[in-house]
Amino acid sequence: MNFLTLLPMAVVMVAGTQLVAAVFLASGDRPRPASLGYLAGAALAVTTGVTVSWLVFRLVKGSVDDDGGGHRRIETVIDWVVLALLVVLAVIVFVRRHSSGPPRWMGKLQQAGPGYAFRLGLLLILLMPSDDITMVTVGASAARHDLPWWHLLPFILLTLLLLAIPLLTLVLAGRHAAAELPRIRDWANRQSWLVSEIVIAFFIVLTGVDLLR
Repeated sequence: MNFLTLLPMAVVMVAGTQLVAAVFLASGDRPRPASLGYLAGAALAVTTGVTVSWLVFRLVKGSVDDDGGGHRRIETVIDWVVLALLVVLAVIVFVRRHSSGPPRWMGKLQQAGPGYAFRLGLLLILLMPSDDITMVTVGASAARHDLPWWHLLPFILLTLLLLAIPLLTLVLAGRHAAAELPRIRDWANRQSWLVSEIVIAFFIVLTGVDLLR
């Protein structure tokens, strides 16, 4: 496994509410500062989440002596933990697939400033169970395969790039953004769950292969 293998999990991080919130901010009264604040909060949350997970599992693995196959046993335990988390994540995504539109509180994002958007980006990532499980899975997988911390950076950057799609659409499409942003919102509401399930299934297969070795 390398950092490229971790990248698809970024789709799971942003699919749904997180991307919809980014669309609302990009459609609001202060789209650029609010969107940048949101991205800053999300960056802090994602970086913290995957780093803590990576550190914890790296310390757990490093605390086991290699004598008698200790490392192999702890790697197997980590693989089972990751597999269990992926199954739980798949169930959460499936159960939430028919969510009827964005929550009512998102209507307030039209007037959001950068400070509020920063807190939203931070808390929406940290308090979302699916994101928490995804970050733990990514960090644990990287630690299990002895990947250095910087291998987490592409995952973090891709997550932020995906969240920045509404802002980039606003900047690049200009007056046409009004028509494009609702399409992004509708996709996130209706189809993103299926893409997430495909990514999770892919990661389950990879973890299963590690267990069979």
